Amino acid sequence: MKNARQSPPIRLQGWYEAHGRRDLPWRNTRDPYAIWLSEIMLQQTQVATVLARFYFPFLERFPTLQSLADASEEEVLKAWEGLGYYSRARNLHKAAQMAAPELPRNVEGLLALPGIGRNTAHAVASFAYGIPVPVMEANVKRALHRVFARERMSEAELWEAAEALLDRDNPFTHNQAMMDVGNYVCTPKQPKCLLCPLNAICEGKTAWERYPAPKEKKTTPVREKIILVPATLDGRYWLSPRETKLLGGLYGFPEFAKGEAVAWKGQAVDVATLRHLGPVTWVYSHFKLAGEVYLLPTTPLGENSWYTLEEITRLPLAGVDLKIVEMLRSRER
Repeated sequence: MKNARQSPPIRLQGWYEAHGRRDLPWRNTRDPYAIWLSEIMLQQTQVATVLARFYFPFLERFPTLQSLADASEEEVLKAWEGLGYYSRARNLHKAAQMAAPELPRNVEGLLALPGIGRNTAHAVASFAYGIPVPVMEANVKRALHRVFARERMSEAELWEAAEALLDRDNPFTHNQAMMDVGNYVCTPKQPKCLLCPLNAICEGKTAWERYPAPKEKKTTPVREKIILVPATLDGRYWLSPRETKLLGGLYGFPEFAKGEAVAWKGQAVDVATLRHLGPVTWVYSHFKLAGEVYLLPTTPLGENSWYTLEEITRLPLAGVDLKIVEMLRSRER
């Protein structure tokens, strides 16, 4: 790569010892399972949220790779509830079933597991096993663009740049430091260039605002939905596991696109005649759901998909359905 360094910036290690987030629990273990779990949880989720609500409870529920493999998908989804991006949990479970009792000890083996891409494989390999490979996440990408004064780099170019900087003798410290520098020093706005351990080799520091070039902003599409809550007179509600890719395995109430014919058990439903419980919204990665929730009085007809509110709380639910459950709780108070 043009302008690639042939030796690693030696100041990174000292900077990390003095300023890095060395207190993070996944940085104080060499357990590949615990490290892998943190990497999956931290995709699309902030460190503070993972620490406060999810990492320790999940490890307490599933302390080993084998215990995760032995669990049901429903149990795993329930433990993941609230973290979002539930394909992560399903792939985590599938990978555990494939790999138990222990994760592969090389990049190739890790990449063969579902839900593990190059960055995750490299993170587990370097943090758990000391294999000299770089990591790549958003903060590292920004730092690389500035170090090499590049407005845009392809994924291949980014990996090449990361390899050029890698301290092959200390991949753990190097990778942790690169992430922390990107997060706390080489920030999107007003980076602390004078304090940066990469300052001596950074070609973009005098015009940091140019690197990387800003991405074109996209408008978030809105999907309008009609959501039915079938209910019995004795306080039970119908919901079932979804089979969609987005929320597969999570229980939910029947949804219909606005303008689509609404039906229940093969019978047309006139929404205008139903009790309106209120609006509900939820923001996903690529769209916003805007739903109107309606109560549908009905009879159970001997089916098994009817639950009290207490029973519903033990099921794995998506965020939007958790909101609907709160509506129902308020209605019953």
